[in-house]
Amino acid sequence: MAQQEAAVASGGGAAAVPDKLDAAVFKIAGVVVLGAIMSILDVTVVSVAIPTFMDKFDATYARVAWTMTGYTLALATVIPLSGWAADRFGTKRLYMLALFLFTVGSGLCATADSINQLIGYRVLQGLGGGMLMPLGMTIMTRAAGPQRIGRLMAVLGIPMLLGPIGGPILGGWLIDVASWHWIFLINLPIGAIALVYAWFALPKDNTEPSESFDFIGMLMLSPGLALFLFGVSSLPETGTMSATKVWLPMLIGGLLVIGFIFYSFKPKHPLLDLRLFRNRNLTFATLSLFVFIIAFMGAGLLFPSYWLQVRGETTLHAGLLMAPQGIGAMLTMPIAGMLADKIPIGRTVPFAMSLIAIGFFSFTQVEPDTSFLLLEGSLFVMGLGMGGTMMPIMTSALKTLTPHEVARGSTLVNILQQIGGSVGGAIMSVILTSKTNDAPIVPGSTNPLTGKPLTITELAVASHSDPRLAQMPGGPDLIDRGLHFLADSFASTYWVGFILVLCTFIPIAFLPRKREVTRLAESQPEGATPVMLH
Repeated sequence: MAQQEAAVASGGGAAAVPDKLDAAVFKIAGVVVLGAIMSILDVTVVSVAIPTFMDKFDATYARVAWTMTGYTLALATVIPLSGWAADRFGTKRLYMLALFLFTVGSGLCATADSINQLIGYRVLQGLGGGMLMPLGMTIMTRAAGPQRIGRLMAVLGIPMLLGPIGGPILGGWLIDVASWHWIFLINLPIGAIALVYAWFALPKDNTEPSESFDFIGMLMLSPGLALFLFGVSSLPETGTMSATKVWLPMLIGGLLVIGFIFYSFKPKHPLLDLRLFRNRNLTFATLSLFVFIIAFMGAGLLFPSYWLQVRGETTLHAGLLMAPQGIGAMLTMPIAGMLADKIPIGRTVPFAMSLIAIGFFSFTQVEPDTSFLLLEGSLFVMGLGMGGTMMPIMTSALKTLTPHEVARGSTLVNILQQIGGSVGGAIMSVILTSKTNDAPIVPGSTNPLTGKPLTITELAVASHSDPRLAQMPGGPDLIDRGLHFLADSFASTYWVGFILVLCTFIPIAFLPRKREVTRLAESQPEGATPVMLH
């Protein structure tokens, strides 16, 4: 197999990038894996802790949900800065700063004694977490070179999947045997190890020549994204687009983002380099990923809620029931990574996406007593499809970029992924909330948390932890009606996600069906001698 040469500087001799991943690459990859696991683990751990936060802080679901929304808004705000900052200050220093902020934020979260404090500390976590993934992708791409990035992504993807698999399980176990504080404290030793590891393992920074910082772009894009996502994320709480809290920030944020899009083509060094979309491969790869994230991540966040609310499973059991999806992805991700270096993804991704659609369809048919075997098998099939979809698409998006474009290209990919996940989660939450809000009222009852009349769905969920409710007059019938109503609400929400999954096939149809040619040679100065990319 042909070997890939990467040119990044002038040098005296030529060195070819080996075809196989070597120890030097794996050493650097280990740092990125630790940071990715912390970031991903924290999202999934908190998602299963929401009922605990509601109880401990005496807060509503809409309020507690901001422990995740605040984190997401911080991610979306800081990601645009990572491309410029990586060039200006160097990836090693910036990556270690991101690790430090995330670790400190985790420790502060464990000290929170009010829901507002917890939300604030989660924002600090997000400021660090938002830089971990784009910087990690940049570090990996520079270390391996585009010709080997598919295999590297596959190897890294396996431990990174431990976050989604282990997060709900670990979170449920820690809450059961200790307290909710430990879901944050667990990040402290991992963060400390990652910082020491990064200091010794990452190569010394070679910063780019100083570029002028795009302050105007920052003042338009970062606040615009934050305001727009704030409005979208407020939909589950208000339940209507007509609420000022929803439409006003969405309007202002949308106008700022649109203004940034037109403005970004003017400066020489824009905050977010939209000129990269002139690369057809990058455009369709990021669009495919964006639509997929909206569909799958949005609905996927509700899978544990079905186990908890409809089936009455414990938090730990709900986490264990989600494991087949991660196991399926772990099986196919290494294969997909190797194929991504040999076969155009336009020929492999449609097959993988078909597996996701097949598995997803089962959840559009859920009932209170749907077979566990069917749903677990469906999650496994979806996992098989995930392993052959996300990493290959991300690989294709970055593969034809020059080394100087990699940092800004990874920023584009990550920010669209983050926005897609935020919008998808908000959309699915709004749909589910609107469905459950239509549930019939239990006569003569009041919800002690909200002070509003108790609905049959709320009664059904409460009956899982308090069997005595089934002994009340008409209790069994009301609980049964509530469970069916709740299951139908989940099924209707999953239908929206399923339709969006089908929409993903449109941009996928434009993914490359021929071998891609890397553009690394274009970045060489005249007369430069190729040397190994570090």
